[in-house]
Amino acid sequence: MRHNARSNTLTALVLVAALGTLTACSPVEAKSASVAVDPGGDDFGTVLNESEAVKGGDLVMGLSSEPDTLDPTQAGTSYSRFVLASMCEKLYDTDEKASIVPQLATDLPEISDDGLTYTIPLRSDAVFADGTPMDAAAVANSLQRAIDLPTSKRRSELGPINSIEVVDKSHVALHYTTPFSVLPAVLADRAGMIMSPTALKTTGDDGFGTSPVCVGPFKFVSWVPQTAISLEKDPNYYAADKVYLDTIEFRLIIDASVRGANLQSGDIDVADTLSTQNIDAIAADPNLKVLKSSALGWRGLVVNVANTSGPGKPTGDIEGDLANNSKVREALSYAVDREALVETAFGGWYTSACSPIREGSDFATDVTTACNEYDPDKSKALLKEAGVAVPFELTILGSTNTDTQRYLQALQSQLPAAGFSVKLDPREESSLVSQINVGDFSVLFQEWSGRVDPDGNMRAFLSTGGSQNYSGFSTPELDDALNKASVTSDLEGRKALYEEATSIVQEENPLIVLFRSRNLTGVATGLNGVQVFPDGLPRLAFAAFSE
Repeated sequence: MRHNARSNTLTALVLVAALGTLTACSPVEAKSASVAVDPGGDDFGTVLNESEAVKGGDLVMGLSSEPDTLDPTQAGTSYSRFVLASMCEKLYDTDEKASIVPQLATDLPEISDDGLTYTIPLRSDAVFADGTPMDAAAVANSLQRAIDLPTSKRRSELGPINSIEVVDKSHVALHYTTPFSVLPAVLADRAGMIMSPTALKTTGDDGFGTSPVCVGPFKFVSWVPQTAISLEKDPNYYAADKVYLDTIEFRLIIDASVRGANLQSGDIDVADTLSTQNIDAIAADPNLKVLKSSALGWRGLVVNVANTSGPGKPTGDIEGDLANNSKVREALSYAVDREALVETAFGGWYTSACSPIREGSDFATDVTTACNEYDPDKSKALLKEAGVAVPFELTILGSTNTDTQRYLQALQSQLPAAGFSVKLDPREESSLVSQINVGDFSVLFQEWSGRVDPDGNMRAFLSTGGSQNYSGFSTPELDDALNKASVTSDLEGRKALYEEATSIVQEENPLIVLFRSRNLTGVATGLNGVQVFPDGLPRLAFAAFSE
């Protein structure tokens, strides 16, 4: 029976923490201080207060879009991460400072003197939901699958692996052809989620995504398409005594207003991706709490320049001036008034941006955060110089998400002043993923949740053969800069390489970054211990209803 989250209240607490760098320490617990709700402040939520926690209960989260798959190797949307976070632990995790901390690993990798071998120590008490022990062989199997599977979205994320070695039951070694300094950050996301080798053998590569088996506080129960995904507490979990809830249900509620209304009525306990249109009303409700944090990723336009068969696959010729004339893409980069659009569409809750390198990060410089300022006259002049008909017609593919469509409609209204005519092509998530996976689009509005290291926000999307390179863009100069940045451990050296990479991207414009969102999650105050860090993942597994 579901506990009524609205029957009690919990004093609102807030975490304020700066984004940090790689660390080998254990997860940092919350320190709290009261602040007013405002667009600029962060509130990550608090760790579970066990003195007020009730054993049992059924948590319901309103999910804004359906996952494409629950196979960590093949998943490509943020919504798969939201569900997987409660059932598929990773070798590493990130904390509220965006620092890397061990999860299924017991420490950061030991790196050989030549920088080519990364040996990862593993927990000895972890068991998959099907009872299979999680050991080095299981870890090696999952990582090898991410490299070998033709439809893997993780292949390019894992870098230049030469081989994977099972050292003993509790140690796995990754051997690289060149140093790969970003490995821990990569393994703090889906590439680091370890899957049961027994289940993989039983379900096959096509079946695991609808019947996943991992190590986690909860285990998969069912998935009713376009309706809900259900999980239940896993008694095999190594810290099962720390899990209070009986079940978690992810209920598909695409419309942000309906999702907010369901939260306010008490029909759901958590709502992801609150709309900036109704967040003020939710924040003012004494029965609700808004968790907010600056996102690590970006939102922007991806121009298809050579993607004819899908990301990571051989490229081909795309017809049209947008794909073949960089001046048209440059014109588009000048045609967008970024600040006006985020103010119009999001009321100041989101921030304009021009680069995959996050402002305020250790890698940010004047070059990596530089922007082509809004200049509609220059846009029209570039179109004229390119010799194309004006207005230049664009079709932008994007999700049906309410906030996304609000932004794209504002963009559609703005671009004619700069010489463009825009048609919008909104698609439901599964249809959207199907189209971009075969290169069936001209311009894509892409929403990337982000990673703690710049490599995770650039290389898979922009390097030749990248597993999420939806533009099909390829140039040796950019590949060289991104590859060198991934093997360099010196911060200043990496910053210089990302300056080089950013300059190439902003000259060729296969990706035009527009803004950064914020992680906005609504939580019933009778629910204790929900947290959302800058990686955007709702941490539900160790929550509980309050007395």
